[in-house]
Amino acid sequence: FCPGCQALQPPAPRPDLFRLMDCERSFRIDERQLQRRFRSLQRAVHPDRFGRRPPKEQYYSEQHSSLINKAYQTLLNPLSRGLYLLELSGVEPVQETDCDADSAFLMEIMEINEKLAEPKNEDSLEEIETLIKVKQEELTREVAAAFERDDLQEAKKLLAKMKYFANLEDKLKAKKVPS
Repeated sequence: FCPGCQALQPPAPRPDLFRLMDCERSFRIDERQLQRRFRSLQRAVHPDRFGRRPPKEQYYSEQHSSLINKAYQTLLNPLSRGLYLLELSGVEPVQETDCDADSAFLMEIMEINEKLAEPKNEDSLEEIETLIKVKQEELTREVAAAFERDDLQEAKKLLAKMKYFANLEDKLKAKKVPS
């Protein structure tokens, strides 16, 4: 907001999402603090509050609201938060090939994919869902430790693995939706 006239200003071209959400630039975040900041910012700039303001402010309000949503979603999700931290550190984006050397890992992914391809069976889907959740939590801990050691290449490899599990999670959700 302009300090003089209180008019809403346009968002910065490439804001730091951590700074925007008032979080320390770290893989470990306080989710409750993030949620409070999200709600507070949305209350301040939500388009519903700018219905009677000039069109330019209404437009800025929509931009801010969208940016705040993006920041919240990015920082809330461990995979996107980790990828964003790598981006901020100037590390090349994670490619699926970043963990190709780990053949045991790739075999595990193939086996889960094969189970997902089998005819729908609630017990096996729940088993896969539990396995994916456990693996995601384990990888999240390992990624946090890698970032704390400032081992960005290790964090990148682990995030590549997390990407595989996120894809499996998406396949699982698609399979669970009644057709």
